[in-house]
Amino acid sequence: MTANMTDATKSVPLRVADPELIPAARYYDEAFFKLEKEKLWPHVWQMACRLEEIPEVGDFTEYTLFEKSVIVVRTKSGIKAFHNTCRHRGVRLATGPGNCAKSGFVCPFHGWRWNPEGKNTFVFSKQIFNQELLDHAEIDLKPCRIEEWIGCAFINFDDDAPSLRESMGQAIYDRFAARNVEKLKMDWWYATELPTNWKLAMEAFMEGYHVMRTHPQLHALSSKGSLSYGTDFDDFVPNRDIDARQAVNLSIDSLKRIGEGMAGLVHQTEIDVLEKLRDMDIPDDPMAASGAMFAKAMEEVTKDGLARGTPMFDIPKVMAEYPFHGVEFMFPHFFLLPMFAAMSSYRIRPLTAETCYFEIWSLVLRPEDEPFDTPKEATYLPHDSPDYPEIPAQDYSNLPLQQLGLHGGGFENMRLSKDFEGLISNYQRLIDGYLAGLDPQKLAKAANVVNNGYESPIRDIGF
Repeated sequence: MTANMTDATKSVPLRVADPELIPAARYYDEAFFKLEKEKLWPHVWQMACRLEEIPEVGDFTEYTLFEKSVIVVRTKSGIKAFHNTCRHRGVRLATGPGNCAKSGFVCPFHGWRWNPEGKNTFVFSKQIFNQELLDHAEIDLKPCRIEEWIGCAFINFDDDAPSLRESMGQAIYDRFAARNVEKLKMDWWYATELPTNWKLAMEAFMEGYHVMRTHPQLHALSSKGSLSYGTDFDDFVPNRDIDARQAVNLSIDSLKRIGEGMAGLVHQTEIDVLEKLRDMDIPDDPMAASGAMFAKAMEEVTKDGLARGTPMFDIPKVMAEYPFHGVEFMFPHFFLLPMFAAMSSYRIRPLTAETCYFEIWSLVLRPEDEPFDTPKEATYLPHDSPDYPEIPAQDYSNLPLQQLGLHGGGFENMRLSKDFEGLISNYQRLIDGYLAGLDPQKLAKAANVVNNGYESPIRDIGF
């Protein structure tokens, strides 16, 4: 990066001056958190809800961030969003999910009413008001900017911000369209409050370097050829002098353990297909055998999904034409984790400088007419609950300790691998761009670079 690029953010306190060093105070400093709240979050696209939460006309849900609250509602004319505030005296109108098709939105204070389209339909004793105050432009619910993508509704508090597509980037739009992401459906939805800064919580999922220690059950099922970090693999993993059949079984066992520990990342329907491949014909070379198994798995998962009537895509074709990242990040707070056709998903929202709200979904392609009790709200669990799947439970056990460790003294900066932990640097420097008030189009172009998946190298984001 040039001096001109780094000069663009020199006014930002605790800025990332060296892309391989992230100042630790960014994760707890109250003044920095206040800047994020004022300069970042009012101007970025945020995943507000999955559209399957509001399947029927009149269905609505509430999205909150700090003091702000937005109603997302399905109307006869499409999905709309409104600021969740009575236009009379400011009372919050809706809490949680519901249906307003018959009653509309009714203020619990003075009884003013709005239909699902946000139009005011009733003011008690209109005659006592100056009629100029009751013009519909003044008392209809104030709309919030909203766009639909990948089966979700995204909102932005800034009416002048670049569009969602401009902000996310065409490349990620193409990757997700090819995978029918808009047709994914919830299996389950969990939420927790973590005693962790929102950025720290996200960064646990921006690299795979932690797998060896945090998820030893997965690392132990790895093969030597799958490690990218160096030559000390045997210090942590049993000897891998295995034959071709053992290599295939090891790969299937690994995918099965990922599915058991994370669900959507490898769904049970996919595990059922994988189990049938243990006796497939394979080449003699262990690495070639594992590759043959994975290629066959893609074919068979595709066939199985089509046979069950799911909106399945051609996995081998899409994998070849649109290579995916193990974790797909969408700035500032949303993740999708693909493997075959199913996915896991994360959404993180800041609460305070040192706490955040963390949600996890298991998502799968399901036949459109298959009965399913789709969740309307997340199942809330404490962050240390034994009811979490194995993999997030292990991640959640580290994060509070990391937050505490930042206060321990003698620690000033995160030290990043430029090749494997670059996504952390890339999105942190984009935050600095927002805090510096850079041109929105420049920020959107930078976000296109940042939205490039897990284990990215440090990249030039344009400033």
